[in-house]
Amino acid sequence: MNQSNQWVDTLKRCLKARGFTYRDVAQTLKLSEASIKRLFSERSFTLQRLERICRMVDMSFSDLARVNDLKYLERQTTLSVEQEAALAADAILLCYFYLFLNGWDIDRIASRFDLDEPRQIRMLVKLDKLGLIEVQPGNRVRLLTARRIQWRKDGAVRRMYERDVKLAFLQHGFSEDNSHFGFESAELAPESARMILRKMANLSQEFDELAELDVNLKPDQKRGYGLMVALRPWAYWNIIFNEN
Repeated sequence: MNQSNQWVDTLKRCLKARGFTYRDVAQTLKLSEASIKRLFSERSFTLQRLERICRMVDMSFSDLARVNDLKYLERQTTLSVEQEAALAADAILLCYFYLFLNGWDIDRIASRFDLDEPRQIRMLVKLDKLGLIEVQPGNRVRLLTARRIQWRKDGAVRRMYERDVKLAFLQHGFSEDNSHFGFESAELAPESARMILRKMANLSQEFDELAELDVNLKPDQKRGYGLMVALRPWAYWNIIFNEN
C-alpha cells in the first residue's frame, strides 16, 4: 500500500474512533455523501480538503502522520534487559519515564506532582544515562524510544506489573463513568479462541492509536485510563472440585 493510501485509511480510522460519519464529512466539505464515499474510495483528496477533515477531529497533519506510523511502521521499542531492570528497580523513575511517553513535559510534571528541580534533574540524568531520553539545553527532553514500549514477557517490568499493578488495578470498584469490568466464561473451539485473540489485538491497537491521537490535547481535556485485555484457558468448576 502506498503512503497516500495509508494516510486515507488512517484518517478513516480516526473519524470512526471519534464517532464521525461520511454524512458529517459531507456537511463539513459541503458535498454530497455519495461524493465523500467516492473520495475515500478513490483516495483523491486535495490537501485543502484533507486539512479540513483533520480539523474536524481536532488533528493536524503531524498528528495524522504519528497515528499512521503507529499502524504501518510498527513503531515500538523493546528495551534492553538492563534498561528494564533499572526502571523496575525504581518505581518513581519508571513513572517519570511513562509520563514522557505520554507527552508530558518537565513543567507539567513539576506542577502536577510537586517535584523540585534537583529531584527532576537526578531522574533526567538517570534516564539519559540509560539511553531512554536525551536531555537538551533548557532541560528539554527528546525521547530516544518510540512511545509504545513492548515490555519483555519475562522481563523485570512485566514481573513488577504482575506483582503490584495488576492487583491494584483489579481492586478498583469500576463504578465510575467510562469504567467497566466484565468476565465471561465459556467453552470455545480453538478457532473461536483465535478469533477472540485477533479481536483483542485490534482493540489494543485502537487504544494505542487513540492515545497517540490525544497526546497533544491539553491536560484538562483528558485523563489517564488503563485497559486490561486477557484470555486464557479457564474452568472455574475445576477449581471448585479440586478444592473440595
